[in-house]
Amino acid sequence: MVWLDKKVLIIGAGVGGLAAAVRLLGKGYKVEIYDKEKSVGGKVNFIEENGFRFDLTASIFMTPDIYKDVFKYVGKDYKNYLKLEKLDPIYRAYYADGSQYDFSSDLVKLTKTLESISKEDSIGYLKLLSDVYEKYLIADEFFLQKTFDNVTEFINPVTVSQALKIKTLSNTYDFISRYVKSEKLRQYLCFQSMYVGSSPYDSPNIYTLIPAVSHIYGLWHLKGGMYSYIEALEKIIIELGGSINTNVNVEEILISQEKAMGIRTSSETKLGDIIICNADFPYAVKELIKDEKPKGIYTDEKISSMKYTCSNFILYLGLKKKYDQLLVHNFYFGDEFKKNIEAIFKGFLPEKPSLYIYCPSRIDKSMADRSKECLNAVVRVPNLLFNNIKWDVNTINLFRNKIIQTIKKIKGLEDIEKNIILEKYLTPKDFEKLFNSYGGTAYGLSHTLTQTNYFRPQVKSPTVENLFFVGSSVHPGTGVSIVLLSSKLAVEEILKDNKIGKN
Repeated sequence: MVWLDKKVLIIGAGVGGLAAAVRLLGKGYKVEIYDKEKSVGGKVNFIEENGFRFDLTASIFMTPDIYKDVFKYVGKDYKNYLKLEKLDPIYRAYYADGSQYDFSSDLVKLTKTLESISKEDSIGYLKLLSDVYEKYLIADEFFLQKTFDNVTEFINPVTVSQALKIKTLSNTYDFISRYVKSEKLRQYLCFQSMYVGSSPYDSPNIYTLIPAVSHIYGLWHLKGGMYSYIEALEKIIIELGGSINTNVNVEEILISQEKAMGIRTSSETKLGDIIICNADFPYAVKELIKDEKPKGIYTDEKISSMKYTCSNFILYLGLKKKYDQLLVHNFYFGDEFKKNIEAIFKGFLPEKPSLYIYCPSRIDKSMADRSKECLNAVVRVPNLLFNNIKWDVNTINLFRNKIIQTIKKIKGLEDIEKNIILEKYLTPKDFEKLFNSYGGTAYGLSHTLTQTNYFRPQVKSPTVENLFFVGSSVHPGTGVSIVLLSSKLAVEEILKDNKIGKN
């Protein structure tokens, strides 16, 4: 390795920080990472106990080329670090009326499922996928893969013409409803669009690209769970000579004369040439930048007034019995879907929750013993900014019981409660405490039209030289694959500043 005379300090060992470290190490930078937790990965973490291994939060592995690109960038073969298995079907959907459907990325199988619901909707569904696929290609080329350091990079004839083609003004539910009449299909598509943490009845329709991309490109399972990707990045960082320091709390980004100079931890001061902050952007600007001027437009008042995504309540169950009724990825759609989804974004817990159920042990023996099952039940809940839900033992137990009773409505899972041998949970308070997620959100800043692209915080600080940000609250946004893009964009900006080529 030929070292450059440049030291990079990275605050936070989330997937964005780790991926940025790999890329910069590949270019010869000296890299030191600091994280307050004992294990790296941030929200992409795990729980391991009594023979069970649970992915802590992230579980959907889509657009694998984005993941592979980090390995390719430093001349590594991802196959030496990861084992991927393509899923088919990609989802199983259960409904309150007892019906269930399997959805495949195989066009023939998908069409059969759609025709079993409605031949008319089958036509509309495929038209929807086609139209959203076109939106995705435009968004990927002109928006997701670019930074917007100034308004002219965003508002110019090329980007404006492409933005008009995307037509994002209608909300997700209304847009889907133009194509399909079946409420079951609408719920299935809307629920996936909520992976960005926004309401499908309020968010821009561009987030229909999530279910479209899943169907067009497919979904994969990563052996050992999503944390295996973190372990692979950690291994490469060590191989390339990087330094990872855990159990170190960074308390301040040191700034002098509008230039980032280093960091102050609870025990020492570290100087560096480049600072990358992988902490949640609202938290970082509010808590780690002490003076007002370097905050720029993101004053404490501005941070407080911005819109934020919902949070999650996650119930982890270790089961002493296999459940063949489940796939790796499952949905349960409860009654009064719209009412209960909208309640979340008004500050109330859903009375009849819809669930995402993740059961990787269906195909992965490394997640649970052969005769056992590990299961995550995920429910969208309000973030802490509403300040009207007290996540105490009583609330947790009541909501836990509601989730268990909902799962028991699935045919074949009626006996699940008596087969639980391990139980854990994650609440919005944990998101706030463990990951410094502002307001306990699960997905950071909301993806409203005024908080996307140029209007979202960028990877390069406009007010402080040599300061960069990666993560879900900066452009291009939420989701592991999208955060990986933010780390790529940040590295490209660093290389540009240092006049080093991308490749």
